[in-house]
Order: sequence, then structure tokens, then C-alpha cells
Amino acid sequence: MSTWANLGFQDSASPLMEQLIFFHDHTLLILVMITMLVGYLMSMLFFNSYTHRFLLHGQTIEVIWTILPAIVLLFIALPSLRLLYLLDEINEPSITLKAIGHQWYWSYEYSDFLDLEFDSYMIPTNEMNTEGFRLLDVDNRMVLPMNSQIRVLVTAADVIHSWTVPTLGVKVDGTPGRLNQTNFMINRPGLFFGQCSEICGANHSFMPIVIESAPVNYFIKWISSMNTA
Repeated sequence: MSTWANLGFQDSASPLMEQLIFFHDHTLLILVMITMLVGYLMSMLFFNSYTHRFLLHGQTIEVIWTILPAIVLLFIALPSLRLLYLLDEINEPSITLKAIGHQWYWSYEYSDFLDLEFDSYMIPTNEMNTEGFRLLDVDNRMVLPMNSQIRVLVTAADVIHSWTVPTLGVKVDGTPGRLNQTNFMINRPGLFFGQCSEICGANHSFMPIVIESAPVNYFIKWISSMNTA
């Protein structure tokens, strides 16, 4: 059962990721139908003995096999364009967060709060407790409120990094000297893991991202404790 689960996407934690999974399933269904049709036609060509020696052209069938693929492409293109628009749309954010990639850790700045910034390093295996997640957990998790529109500004201090959280449907390149932005809304509490998805050097595999989604009242308490620390 676990093997089959690993073949699909992670469970979505945002509306955008739900839409991405729906579009994947929609496109996959169309591809399966096309594969079955082409496979059936090829098998019919192999196993039947019908011939038509005097067939030189067939305008009707040529029109059909030109128009049908165009219609199928429309069924893929229109949902794809809608989803691209939704991914690029920046709604009015409740919180703005800045993520800065370094070799090889992440820095976070909560722009809406004064002097709230910290570095997030992966916890080494020899320092991890029994509740930790090996090669995924960090010393300072990024805490965000659920059911709130969040904007993330992504950049880098040295080389190109990529801030990626699969369960949220987020993947943004962090480029030195440039600010890229994305937005998402987390619709359930939990821990969500990601990693740098750009080959950024020797320790590229050891700069994970951990988001802790919590109710708004817990987030406010966390912000208060961070400001007083």
C-alpha cells in the first residue's frame, strides 16, 4: 500500500495544490483514453486482413483526425491556462514573509513585525531526538497561520536556490539580486516539509524547509513570545 502511495502526489494542504492535483488527474485520464484508442487501432492493423488497394486519399477521415486532436488539446489547454492564472494571482496578503537562501540554510524575515528574523538550519542526525525527522527537521521552524493569505518573497544571498513545498504547490527560485514572490493559503494544521530544488552546491540536499501551520490564536502567541525573547 505504501508503494502505491509513493507513486502519487503528497496530500494537498492548500487550494492551489488541490487544483494542481485535479488538473493532473484530468490530463492523465485524457492520455489514458488516447493510449487505449491508439493501441486498439494498432492491434486491429496487426490482426485483420482487410485491404483497400484503390484507396488513394480520404478527405473525410483526414479532417476528422485533424479536428479531434485540436479539440482534445483545448480540453487540456483551457484548464491549464486557468490554473496558471490562479498560481500567478497575488491576493491581498494577511502576512508577508521573506525567505533568503544561503549556502546551505534558509533565513526568514517576518516583514509585518519588527525585528523578527531567524536562520533555519537542518538538525544533524547525531543531535536529533526520537521525535525528529531525519534530514528534514530544522532547528527553527517557520510558523504560519492557517486559513490566511500568505505572501512569500524569495531571494538568495549567494547562488540560485529554490524554495519548494510540494504539499502547498509552491516552487519559487531564489535568485541573488532579485525578488520573486508567490502566495498560498494553508487550509489545515500540521507540519509541511520541503527542500531546496535547485542544485546550489555540495550541501544542496541538506537545507530543508519546515512550515508549521497553526490556528491564528496560536500564531499570535508565538509572535508575542518571539518578540519578547
